[in-house]
Amino acid sequence: MTELNDGKPRKVKNARPYSFAIEEDTTQYAAYVKGGIVTQVKQPKVLNFKPLQEALRDPGDFLLSDFSKFDRPPLLHLAFQALDKFILEFGRFPVAGSEDDAQKFISLVIGINDTLSDGRLEAIDQNLLRHFASGARAVLNPMAAMFGGIVGQEVVKACSGKFHPLFQFFYFDSVESLPTEPLHPSDLKPLNSRYDAQISVFGSKLQKNLEDAKVFIVGSGALGCEFLKNLALMGVSCNKQGKLTITDDDVIEKSNLSRQFLFRDWNIGQAKSTVAASAAGLINPRLNIEALQNRAAPETENVFDDTFWENLNVVINALDNVNARLYIDQRCLYFQKPLLESGTLGTKCNTQMVIPHLTENYGASRDPPEKQAPMCTVHSFPHNIDHCLTWARSEFEGLLEKTPAEVNAYLINPNEYTSAMKNAGDAQARDNLERVLECLDKEKCEAFQDCIEWARLKFEDYFANRVKQLTYTFPEDATTSNGTPFWSAPKRFPRPLQFSVDDLSHLYFIMAASVLRAETFGIPIPDWVKSPSKMADAVNKVIVPDFQPRKGVKIETDEKANTLSASSIDDAAVIDELIMKLEECQNQLPQGFKMNPIQFEKDDDTNYHMDLIAGLANMRARNYGIPEVDKLKAKFIAGRIIPAIATATAMATGLVCLELYKVIDGGHKLEDYRNTFANLALPLFSIAEPVPPKLIKHKDLSWTVWDRWILKDNPTLRELLQWLKDKDLNAYSISYGSCLLYNSIFPKHRERMDKKLVDLAREVAKADLPPYRRHLDVVVACEDDDDNDIDIPQVSVYFR
Repeated sequence: MTELNDGKPRKVKNARPYSFAIEEDTTQYAAYVKGGIVTQVKQPKVLNFKPLQEALRDPGDFLLSDFSKFDRPPLLHLAFQALDKFILEFGRFPVAGSEDDAQKFISLVIGINDTLSDGRLEAIDQNLLRHFASGARAVLNPMAAMFGGIVGQEVVKACSGKFHPLFQFFYFDSVESLPTEPLHPSDLKPLNSRYDAQISVFGSKLQKNLEDAKVFIVGSGALGCEFLKNLALMGVSCNKQGKLTITDDDVIEKSNLSRQFLFRDWNIGQAKSTVAASAAGLINPRLNIEALQNRAAPETENVFDDTFWENLNVVINALDNVNARLYIDQRCLYFQKPLLESGTLGTKCNTQMVIPHLTENYGASRDPPEKQAPMCTVHSFPHNIDHCLTWARSEFEGLLEKTPAEVNAYLINPNEYTSAMKNAGDAQARDNLERVLECLDKEKCEAFQDCIEWARLKFEDYFANRVKQLTYTFPEDATTSNGTPFWSAPKRFPRPLQFSVDDLSHLYFIMAASVLRAETFGIPIPDWVKSPSKMADAVNKVIVPDFQPRKGVKIETDEKANTLSASSIDDAAVIDELIMKLEECQNQLPQGFKMNPIQFEKDDDTNYHMDLIAGLANMRARNYGIPEVDKLKAKFIAGRIIPAIATATAMATGLVCLELYKVIDGGHKLEDYRNTFANLALPLFSIAEPVPPKLIKHKDLSWTVWDRWILKDNPTLRELLQWLKDKDLNAYSISYGSCLLYNSIFPKHRERMDKKLVDLAREVAKADLPPYRRHLDVVVACEDDDDNDIDIPQVSVYFR
């Protein structure tokens, strides 16, 4: 419909999954023909803010964060105004724990409320106002970190005009973090220490508990650095009895410096945990910290052994992947330790409290896996730049890493390699052999000009010949079996590119491809490689054969199909022929010849890796009429960079540290804890109680995923069975690992009744029980009176 092709944005209404209407009368327009590409455009929004004086009187709607406290913001709005009046009248803040000051403060709040005509509060929570007055003077690190993240993001919004600003007022409180036991005013008195502000709110007893805490932080990246800074300022693990252990097996890279604020330029290449620990020690010299470079995983259970886990008070995750989080979650479940979980993604952040016997564990709920683009879309029918970059990354790895690695594998041991290919006998083996042969025969490079020729022919193959073949197989007017146009959305009809040395993007592609090809063959790169005129002269020497379309070519259009089909009858014969040709090629190679596989490295701007990937993706995007991207955006998508921003990190860690007060204090109920999801861009704050664990019942017994049944003093098999019988459980099978120690249907197993379980595990299961291991876990299968299986907790037998 030609009238819609003027590039002006149209408002959309009635948006459905596969259709929408536009707010425009199209009755006088030309007839709609077909196809058409629509791009969503975010329009600027104008916000009108009230002046402070007017907004104080008439605040409008508050931005809510916790829906269990919907009546809280109006009262806090009055409380902050009353605090200003208190300071003006008395020249100071209310004294912590002073009932007299609290009453004066409450009177001021009631006075302001009485002057209101609109928005007057019917009921005033005086207990909340006492807490407000008592803590008004204190600057608390977690609150400062949390609000620092929000305010920092608002500054970025004001400077950039990007994202939606907070509209007028936002109030937040964490009264649930206060100790469960009422505090005496003497507990709140300053001790002339750096923690006096914290003591004035939480009391000296909780402060001592914080200082004596044994904490394990897993990860020392963006979240880990923020946690260390927060804990050092809060005084956590700052006594001799306390200890903070941090572990991370990663080293500092330049890209970390934008958000991992304990690191500096001169720390690049050093261990993250060691540098972060020494920086935290400068913040608080009393911090008792140990930095390790071990990945927390099954292989390091000799480092993080039973004694280590049993001594911990709390575990804090600062990880960047789900598998590591699930492992730590399982260890915390096993040793019944609180786990404070958090994560960030750009302006989004989330926190989850995993508290023994109160909440479900981290692994109890999982996000669905991310949708991957079908292979046929990536290979033949891309419709956005992500598809082009996925394809570009795949081609880069295939040409420059996998194929040279396959060549080396063949050259190191030809007989072993070829016999493995023969045994496989499938399309994948055939494909591998063809690529190795091409590298060593038709496409072998001996001089830099050969690399330029290879790159020029690759350009023609990728961006002209493949497109011509695709449009020959599926012409623009092609239809599907049910008569609908084949090239209908989301498919875009491609156009081949005509190579030109006058187009710098074409030349830069040739430059990047030829340099990297030369690297794989160990060919020196000439100094003139960056000169467009000399590169153009070299490219003009390449003879490009004319394209001849092939009939009967199968191009995959099924979204569920894999790229390579199963083996065919021809594969075995073709594989034998390829092996013969490879042997001939190998005889002509110089002694000791090998290739240099190139591993993709996104962060080095001089290595041509991102130049080639951006070039591949943008040329392909040009084929399909997809908007191109610059190298930075290409690096973001192809490098699979998870965006991180300091504001979201500060907010997440602040919220977690507010929960840490509750964990260290102990005695808090489920409804006191809070899980959070926030998006600083919208802005959205969603705070809710954690979900309790699923309860399993059997007769008078009940248990959850948190329960682990423990037997001490290394019992015999008979004693274990009797112990279970006393619980009204009929155990018919006991195993250790994959080995059966006992089953009621085997009469021979009855001979094992008086053997110690640890001896049985050593004899029957050949269990290796190292010195640091004090117990072993057995899986017990039980059934009820109706022969139904009962899923009982794990049983641990302690023998040391």
